[in-house]
Amino acid sequence: MPQFVIERDMPGVGRLTPADLKGASQGSCNVLRDLPDVQWVHSYVTDDKIYCVYRAPNEDLIRRHAEIAGFPANSIAVVRATIDPTTAE
Repeated sequence: MPQFVIERDMPGVGRLTPADLKGASQGSCNVLRDLPDVQWVHSYVTDDKIYCVYRAPNEDLIRRHAEIAGFPANSIAVVRATIDPTTAE
């Protein structure tokens, strides 16, 4: 299944409390129950953005999840390859 990186512009998100982040995670998971073809892998929270990694058959389902959950999806890019330090060996 294709993997996507979603960039979410969310000013101040890095200042959210653990409880706030838990609530956002729960909201996302609630929407995912109704979109069984979409899988949330993990997310990186920075000061003003969240970068999420998802698996889904297509970008439209990623956008649908964002709309229903109430999260921005400012940029969605399909992952073409994954590299890490072992790639250099």
